[in-house]
Amino acid sequence: MVTATQKNAEPPTQRLVQAEELKNAKQIEQAIALYHSVLSEQSSSDELLKEQEYALIHLGQLYRDLGLAQELAQLIRSSRSFMGSIAKAKTAKLIRTLIDYFGGIPNCLPLQIDVCKETIAWSVEEKRIFLKQSLETRLVALYLDNKMYHESLSLISQLLKELKRLDDKMVLVEVQLLESRVCHALRNLPKARAALTSARTSANAIYCPPLLQAALDMQSGVLHSEEKDYKTAYSYFFEAFEGYSSQDDPKAVLSLKYMLLCKIMLNLPEDIHSILGGKVALRYSGADIEAMKAVANAHQNRNLQEFETTLATYTNELNDDPIIRTQLAALYDTLLEQNLVRIIEPFSRVEISHIADVVKLPTQQVENKLSQMILDKAFHGILDQGAGCLIVFEEPEEDKTYESAIETLKQVDKVVSSLYQKAAKLS
Repeated sequence: MVTATQKNAEPPTQRLVQAEELKNAKQIEQAIALYHSVLSEQSSSDELLKEQEYALIHLGQLYRDLGLAQELAQLIRSSRSFMGSIAKAKTAKLIRTLIDYFGGIPNCLPLQIDVCKETIAWSVEEKRIFLKQSLETRLVALYLDNKMYHESLSLISQLLKELKRLDDKMVLVEVQLLESRVCHALRNLPKARAALTSARTSANAIYCPPLLQAALDMQSGVLHSEEKDYKTAYSYFFEAFEGYSSQDDPKAVLSLKYMLLCKIMLNLPEDIHSILGGKVALRYSGADIEAMKAVANAHQNRNLQEFETTLATYTNELNDDPIIRTQLAALYDTLLEQNLVRIIEPFSRVEISHIADVVKLPTQQVENKLSQMILDKAFHGILDQGAGCLIVFEEPEEDKTYESAIETLKQVDKVVSSLYQKAAKLS
């Protein structure tokens, strides 16, 4: 990402000041032409290189703000000759910054992947190994975002071998964390946990930057929530939230959403108001937080209709995130079961159509759910499909005769074994 010094740096020359003024005056074409004229000049003087570096970064920012993905890709390709004339460390930083600008342009993920591959090929030709590994790590993240899991795992396997040989712990932590995220996306939870443990072990051997530590905590919380250990998950999400918010990272909102989700799943919706009343959490109020509050209210009221309305109203905030979607599906299922048990409780025989009318769901869906609940022994009964009725039985009393008989036989076995041992000693 662009550092604060790059964002706030003053233009080093008068023509770059003019380019900034044209950009601010919305004379975009003239500003772009002026930046290009700076970049097209051939010289190795330090002053011109500094000028071109400034022009490159700010032209990339302009393309990002205008949503011009193809132009940004062409800028990265055409800047390689300039990259060859500056320090390798600065080159790596500039290329990563320019590729990150694609993140601000919607629907350009395939193009970003292509540019990243081309730049990796260039870094191999130039024998810039650390730049290659950094870009390959970025490519793994792009593959993950594009759901290209097989390609991600192939590249991760190759990267891990190289990084372990070079003992580059920082990049190794990032790659192992990405491996955990890919395995989680593939629902291979044991492998995801193993990769995260490796990442944490590697992180313990180095200074871990706050954002990387927050990402590790976030992934730990996600895996614990998959195991239904919401209490531990909440503590990890809280650590992630503190890490992201201290760096003003936009992912702080996501970790706050996960914190609220854990409280809902723990059946503690009343805690949500105290969390959101905190000074740090108040900064992140918006549609995402309102969506979680609406879910908490629906769950607290045990109102299935209100829950469905919330899911329909906040589709983008709740259904686009696979982790929230999975947990809310389980919550909906639990809520539906609680509602059905409450409805059938007064009856010994009730029409399925009546239950469907009360919960405002299709009869077939209600029938399937009741059948599943009977098999899961949520209550005792049978479905009379001919009459379209549910027949509910009384809770059968547990017969302890068999348990008593087995316990008696165990004691007899002990007595016989003891007598046998004594007889063996006498003989």
